[in-house]
Amino acid sequence: MKIVLLESLGVSGQVLQKHVQKLEKMGHTFTAYEKNTDPAAQLEKMKDADVVMLANMPLAESAVNGAENLKFIDVAFTGVDHIPVAAAKKRGIAVSNASGYATQAVAELCISFMIQLLRNVEKTEKSCRSGGTKAGLIGNLLCGKTVGIVGAGAIGKKTAALCKAFGCTVIAYNRSKVSDPSIDRQVSLEELLAESDIVSLHVPLTDATKGLIGKEQLAQMKKTAFLINTARGGVADQDALAEALREGQIAGAALDVFDKEPPLPEDHPLLHTPNTIVTPHIGFASEESLEQRADIVFENLYSWLDGKQINGV
Repeated sequence: MKIVLLESLGVSGQVLQKHVQKLEKMGHTFTAYEKNTDPAAQLEKMKDADVVMLANMPLAESAVNGAENLKFIDVAFTGVDHIPVAAAKKRGIAVSNASGYATQAVAELCISFMIQLLRNVEKTEKSCRSGGTKAGLIGNLLCGKTVGIVGAGAIGKKTAALCKAFGCTVIAYNRSKVSDPSIDRQVSLEELLAESDIVSLHVPLTDATKGLIGKEQLAQMKKTAFLINTARGGVADQDALAEALREGQIAGAALDVFDKEPPLPEDHPLLHTPNTIVTPHIGFASEESLEQRADIVFENLYSWLDGKQINGV
């Protein structure tokens, strides 16, 4: 089999070489390329490949359709909205993801965001650096707050568990029934928005969840509430969120994801809103998580080569 990696997995050369040597001993070839989002460049690199591996780089549908030998797309990421899954399915190309590798990392970032917003960390840091004090910037505890989890999958449940450890009441909105010791009540989205001091988004981006949090939903939140999005940018209407933040309709937000992958244009509306923490999609990016991701994605490959697909999409 010809196996092609289209972008870095973010692990050391030693970790990658361990897997390359194993594949070569099995009689396969492995080639790693630098990231390139140009569809023609992608097709050139994968045109003879049996297997394509990549992380969160958008994979062009034209490249998938043009790769005549392609049989398996191995995605080193949880979400697959950057992959032309329908086109792959039409051709009988298997797709697997690396679900689970970033659960702890994203949940920890969510807790960090909650505390930073509640304790006015950004504002007090600026004050301290400019010779000021904490005057007028006394914050609040996470303990005792009601946290609303939108999407109670693995990451949502882990975030809920960490919130419970801090003494929060946790409510959740989820399409299917949820039974988890860290979730006090399962409620409708409307109830969650109205009751929560912090709303944390953990749903995949699908046709059903695109724009799930829009102008109407933001209006249902408390004016003292915070919105945290570590899921996908498209789950929240970017313009509606920017307007809500500018008008003080909600108290603040922490955003690790946007409607496009960073780097963002300088005029992106959410880069210029008050009390907004922005990070360039770091939720999954810890050394521990990236090594775990590599292990998962190569285990996907070994299993598929052995005739057993795991983590199938």
